[in-house]
Amino acid sequence: MAEARAERRLAAIVIADIVGYSRLIDTDESSTLAAIKSLRDGLIVPLIAEYRGRVVKYMGDGMMLEFASVVDAATCAVAIQKAMEAHQTNVPAARRIIHRFGINLGDVVVDGDDLLGDGVNVAARLEQLCPPGGVLVSGTAYDQIKGKLGIPLDYAGEQQVKNIAEPVRTYSLRLDGLKPGWRLTTRPYRRFLPIAMAALILLTLAGGAWWWMKPAEQATDKPSIAVLPFNNYGSDEATGRLAAGITEDIITDLARFPDFTVIARNSTAVYAGKPVDVRQVGKELNVRYVLEGSVQRQGDQLRVTAQLIDAASGTHVWSERWDRPAADVFAVQTEIVREAVNRLGGSGVIMEAENRLAERKRPGNLSAYEKYLLGRDRILNPTKERVEEAIGLFKQALEEDPTLARAWVDLAWAYSQSTSYGADYATVIPLARAAAQRAVDVDPMDAGAHAALGQMLALDEDFGRARAEFDVAFRLNPGSADILAIYSGWASTFGEPERGAELADQAIRMNPNYPPAQSGSFYYAYFMAGRYQDALRILDKQPLENGDKYDLIMRAATLAALGEREKANAAAKDALARYPDLTAEGYANEPGFNDLERKKLAEAMRDAGFPPCMPADKLAGIAKPFRLPECATQASPL
Repeated sequence: MAEARAERRLAAIVIADIVGYSRLIDTDESSTLAAIKSLRDGLIVPLIAEYRGRVVKYMGDGMMLEFASVVDAATCAVAIQKAMEAHQTNVPAARRIIHRFGINLGDVVVDGDDLLGDGVNVAARLEQLCPPGGVLVSGTAYDQIKGKLGIPLDYAGEQQVKNIAEPVRTYSLRLDGLKPGWRLTTRPYRRFLPIAMAALILLTLAGGAWWWMKPAEQATDKPSIAVLPFNNYGSDEATGRLAAGITEDIITDLARFPDFTVIARNSTAVYAGKPVDVRQVGKELNVRYVLEGSVQRQGDQLRVTAQLIDAASGTHVWSERWDRPAADVFAVQTEIVREAVNRLGGSGVIMEAENRLAERKRPGNLSAYEKYLLGRDRILNPTKERVEEAIGLFKQALEEDPTLARAWVDLAWAYSQSTSYGADYATVIPLARAAAQRAVDVDPMDAGAHAALGQMLALDEDFGRARAEFDVAFRLNPGSADILAIYSGWASTFGEPERGAELADQAIRMNPNYPPAQSGSFYYAYFMAGRYQDALRILDKQPLENGDKYDLIMRAATLAALGEREKANAAAKDALARYPDLTAEGYANEPGFNDLERKKLAEAMRDAGFPPCMPADKLAGIAKPFRLPECATQASPL
């Protein structure tokens, strides 16, 4: 008898979950569960019924929904997000319940009331990629809903998702209908919702469409950039497609960095193929910087050039040229875009130029944003005095503008850095963690805020939550060399030392002019992966006079691991001259290491010539101290 066939049907599948569920539960379990139940019963389920959907099942903090129409599915998801936002206006940011939605139209297998198969799996993967408060749809869903929702959709790229062979096209619904979605900006936008549509129409008619993309922080002098369509000097269609692809990808990826505003492509497309005066472009689009470039094909070689220009003066700020084989155009496009974006974004040339502008102003004339810029410059090239100055600058900036999420992020980093110069760990790390949490609360879409919170949670040895925050940071900005650098230093703590070294390689390749503050992540990643020569190479770039406690310790430990015993002993003596209380066990027992790391560090330090054993009075404050074998015979403190 033929085996019964599984029942299948085409369905619109919606997967949703609550962002930060574990944090909410840890903070106040009973209130969180009560709030979730109230929102489900009173708001979410009625809206699902209104749009003719059904709840397939609840999955912990998430749910699976089925709709016969993908238009109904998307409209329902948007309605839920807007209703949730309106409902929680008066709820403190840290206690808000925020969903994210993944939507796919696909073939599903029916198993009683349950649904299975790739159609469900794709929706689940999209939900994981979706930013907080967003709606992310697959290409198959987009093909059916485009033009039918009255809501703009932004292309979010092709995503390679787990257990799905082919990349999935993704699109982000622009929920406010005005500003670009999460791929195009990461700034808060709620304060713009009350603006009358009539005013927006007038702005558009007046040639001010760029205002649609203008975030709230523009008033803080945040820099803005327009990426002009790259010129096609090859004159053939293939080169033209590559030029267009590079332009679009640079716009999309640059906009993931919250330090500046990126003008959307539809506002710059009018300049395609035309000779332009960059200063005129700057005036028309009201931007501080203009990026232009070209693509040229010569036989089997490609040449791509890019230059960043100060729109006010017309002077070049930065330029670069890439010569690559044309055999794999898509790989070349990806490589060039990543390198270009990381030279410009994050700790790259745009913010360096902004720092120089701020330095020229008199202190009494500095805005909150410019004070943030100066503080940021201090922590990228830290010394004890510069870190202390940075903390003061960030505090001043935040007194004037407490909504400046980036200042909260860098205040957290400054507090963390201060421990390298003698600040009390138990005092400042809680301050760092609070600042990072405030940054996430102010701007949940800021990848750097999540990375900073991940770091501070890891320093508290809350490794599970730390890794989850890094995962969010990667989803929000997967191409950031800065985030790769931070994570590389924690990968071994999460049990992946080899991956840490690979991420360090990748981050350095993306931004070879990385700031000195990132060196610690790189040499630590290489050390833990056993790549001691690479660790020493990074350490040798650090000026000895600016080295902090950890630089000095790791130099000695790395030399010992390489068998350079004489040099290791000299490095240990240098460290002890500045920090006479250092011991191998003492460093290994500092927070933020796993057991394997503690053992490796302590043994390398002992071999370098540091005193091995931690004094008994210091051990008394540690519940389960790590001990070297030769020290374990000491009487345990009571």
